[in-house]
Amino acid sequence: QVQLVESGGGLVQAGGSLRLSCAASGIFVSFNDMGWYRQAPGKQRELVASLDNAANTNYADSVKGRFTISRDNAKNTVYLQMSSLKPEDTAVYYCNLETPIIPRRAYWGQGTQVTVSS
Repeated sequence: QVQLVESGGGLVQAGGSLRLSCAASGIFVSFNDMGWYRQAPGKQRELVASLDNAANTNYADSVKGRFTISRDNAKNTVYLQMSSLKPEDTAVYYCNLETPIIPRRAYWGQGTQVTVSS
């Protein structure tokens, strides 16, 4: 059974930092495409950062230079290091895993709340 468990969310002041973790079980993060998404109240879920199985990364324009996605294969965990946080970064952050082979399968974590105060 595949399970993704996020942690590390919380309340932080603007300009601060947080590191989100996504621990996977039942599947290897190193073989799959990983992503962090976020959803703010009243808005659609959006891709924040992605890391594919070839270690290519991609970031939303709004977080480039501030967020970094990484992976620790030994811990089977993906991270999202967030720095210089802004109030507009406030959202529920979700970890996503997609298998690279067709038919692709997607798995989601339960989400972790990040709140940035001004």
